[in-house]
Amino acid sequence: MIGGMADRPYHHGHLRAALLAEAERTLREEGIDALSLRDLARQTGVSHAAPRRHFADRQALLDALAEAGFAWLGDEVRAAVNGASGDYQARLRAAATAYVRFATADAALLQLMFTVKNASQPGVLPEASASLFGAVSDLIGQGQRADALPPGDPGRLRLLLVATLQGIAALVISGRVPAEQTDALVADAVALFTRSHN
Repeated sequence: MIGGMADRPYHHGHLRAALLAEAERTLREEGIDALSLRDLARQTGVSHAAPRRHFADRQALLDALAEAGFAWLGDEVRAAVNGASGDYQARLRAAATAYVRFATADAALLQLMFTVKNASQPGVLPEASASLFGAVSDLIGQGQRADALPPGDPGRLRLLLVATLQGIAALVISGRVPAEQTDALVADAVALFTRSHN
């Protein structure tokens, strides 16, 4: 859940957080088509006009959900790297595992994060995604400086890593790969990235 928002009861002054928590729950349980400001108002026990104080329209709500998702995933990746002990490969594996676990646990949110269109506030989503891509870029840079990853454009390597992790998550989510194979696939992907240069 986005920053544990669903664990917080609604109190005056916390309506935005309560609406986002309810929107995230609805997204996970019922899908994006079930999200509406009117339904969120009913579910949080406020007037149907109240959500518009925080979200001008449904797209603004979707943008806010995507923004929160990017921030949360960026935090998860950074925490995994900081909590990993050992060499560079262990840190990369920890980050990759955190990414894939998020992607498989919150597939609908991840899909929203990467497909949201027509942001109501230009620049908001690129800033939010910077948290995630900054964490991955830092890790790629560390690997290149340590000669654990190939030299070259770190941005392209970052995109290749993210695409690989998204692909693993998609296979697990679709049931084409058993969930119990997730960690082994992530470890194999990290090994391929690091061995391709050594």
